[in-house]
Amino acid sequence: MSRVLDVVAPARLGPGFRRLMASTWVSNLGDGIAMAAGPLLVASQTRSPVLVSMAMLLQSLPWLLFGLFAGAVADRLDRKRIVIVANLLRAAVLVVLCASIVTGVVSIAVVLVAMFVLGTAEVFADTAYRTFLPMMVGKADLGIANARLQAGYITLNQFVGAPIGAALFAVGMVVPFGVQVACGLLAVLLVTRIALPAGPVRGDVDTHVLKDIGDGLRWLMGHPPVRTLALVIVTFNITWAAAWSILVLYSLDVLDMGPVGYGLLTSAAAAGGLVGTFLYGWLERHVPLATLMRACLAIEVVMHLAFAVTTVAWVALVIMFGFGVYAFVWGTMSQAIRQRAVPTEFQGRVGSVYSVAIFGGVVIGSALGGVIGEHGGVTAPFWFAFVGSGITLALVWRQLAHIAHADRDTGDTRMHETDGVAR
Repeated sequence: MSRVLDVVAPARLGPGFRRLMASTWVSNLGDGIAMAAGPLLVASQTRSPVLVSMAMLLQSLPWLLFGLFAGAVADRLDRKRIVIVANLLRAAVLVVLCASIVTGVVSIAVVLVAMFVLGTAEVFADTAYRTFLPMMVGKADLGIANARLQAGYITLNQFVGAPIGAALFAVGMVVPFGVQVACGLLAVLLVTRIALPAGPVRGDVDTHVLKDIGDGLRWLMGHPPVRTLALVIVTFNITWAAAWSILVLYSLDVLDMGPVGYGLLTSAAAAGGLVGTFLYGWLERHVPLATLMRACLAIEVVMHLAFAVTTVAWVALVIMFGFGVYAFVWGTMSQAIRQRAVPTEFQGRVGSVYSVAIFGGVVIGSALGGVIGEHGGVTAPFWFAFVGSGITLALVWRQLAHIAHADRDTGDTRMHETDGVAR
């Protein structure tokens, strides 16, 4: 058993990382359960497409409203305490939701309010969570550490959680949310066992939070590799979301796969992602980062073209599997590169800019995809994604070598960890 644990979470990463990994995996299981149970709960209260879509919007909107503020807070206050308080708030909201279900007073209004509050708490919890890793492991191990966290997300959130959530909802409407509360509390307990320095990483701060946000933006804009990486991420998220926003119509009308086929497409991407996360360590050791970055982005460009021209279901499934492999390799790598480059005291603010860029790109891309698909046909957004991502890659091709080693322009202000205790 210990040998398996050493493979999954190498001992050199320290016991603190193992507790962080366990906490995120447990939390991902709870979120995966809610991924299926939440929409089922909404659908049990209304059949209005507007209200159903509003539930998803209200969970994503807080990232755009509070993302930058959450980043500043993570750099001002005790990060571990933020995670604990935010996750306890999520658990409290879920308890209230469970009580409303048990007593029969649940309504679509109650559910939507709960979705928004849960989404807001998640912004603060996740923003602070993401600052833990650079404080706990060395720069050389950030890639493999991120890959292990991604593996838990794919396995428990994407694969295992959703069917469990649907099954538990069938047993009783309140059951999956009760299980999510238990997962959340266990995740909090594990976080309390992680050894991090007490108090804020910047010491006593007397500046206004808006100035802190501005300082974070100025740091990013003044660091060319990190700035270019952010622009690449937002642009590729726009082109990706434009195509993926109409993926269900593509699977039904172009591939003629039916509802089950659409599920297979998303499952193929998740399966590829799981393979990609476990391949990452080998790739990082054997392939130069700049080459790996160029290969990943070039693969995305080619895959958009492949989707645009194919009408064969099994070919699309193969493409989707490959997309999953690339996407999670890129996600792991880009996050590790950013974490290596950004000083500890800016991790929250710069990380929040990336999160806002991701969600903003998805919102813009989804809107564009609907308009382009409406006027140009179902495959038109894939052509748009191919051209847009191709032009972007051509413009940043040479800069990717600098992005891959962005940490060379930044002093290592990371706190070191000995035997799992950060100092």
